[in-house]
Amino acid sequence: MSTGPTRDRRLAELREFLRSRRERLTPADVGLPDGGRRRTPGLRREEVAVLAGVGVSWYTWLEQGRDIKVSDDVLDAVARALLLDEAERAHLYRLAGLNPPQRLSEPAAPVSAQLHRLLEAWAPRPGYIRDRHWNFAAVNEAARVVFGYGDTDHNCLVSFFTNARYRVVHQHWDETAPAVVAGFRADAARYPDDPAFDRIAAGLAEVSPEFAALWARHDAGEHTSAVKVVDHPEAGPMTFDATLLPLPEHPGHHLILHNPRPGTDTAERLTRLMGVHPGGGTPMMS
Repeated sequence: MSTGPTRDRRLAELREFLRSRRERLTPADVGLPDGGRRRTPGLRREEVAVLAGVGVSWYTWLEQGRDIKVSDDVLDAVARALLLDEAERAHLYRLAGLNPPQRLSEPAAPVSAQLHRLLEAWAPRPGYIRDRHWNFAAVNEAARVVFGYGDTDHNCLVSFFTNARYRVVHQHWDETAPAVVAGFRADAARYPDDPAFDRIAAGLAEVSPEFAALWARHDAGEHTSAVKVVDHPEAGPMTFDATLLPLPEHPGHHLILHNPRPGTDTAERLTRLMGVHPGGGTPMMS
């Protein structure tokens, strides 16, 4: 639990956050009668308390930023009363000193046409989108050519351990493998009620002893950037800075973009390589 100045800042932010969320609502927004003119905008504290099913004094103390005990159930009730969205609800939890609730598993939404156009515009540089289970949601042709992804590659993790062509071109495969597995385990922890992660891991462990050994270590880690070095059979050595960008409109999805590393001749090699492979910018669905 935070103490001292850190706690004071957190409670001050909690006070301002709750006040601002309350003041943006009208009685009509939450199904209450108007009640005539109001001296201040938004709902009254007692109205929020009634809607949340908590005591008026307790809610007043919460909004005043007093250091009181709160529970998940009560915060959820306050979040519903204030019509908070998922991001705001998680923010409320953090400000109250609790860990945000785990996200519920949701059906994967199709990748938008805008994101497909972004992948196309990224050509001739490699790029792809993976969903929360690390399935390929969209892959541009440059990623297929540079990394050796084919029509049978449907999952980023599975391909890392089973695609022989990818493994051959990846210069630092052995050093990278532990971090890849740790990243998948960390993502799985975000969705504890989603059995697909266990199915993917169990199936991959049956065909890849290397994955099975790393998975058994229970390492967890996160990364938003990486360096990929490939030794392409046609283009020779190329080094890319890979950046993972979350896609809020597609929960759990990440856009992974690869940029030629400065100080190398990767850009020139890549341009020549994609020049002999037509369709280098077309995003492909796997």
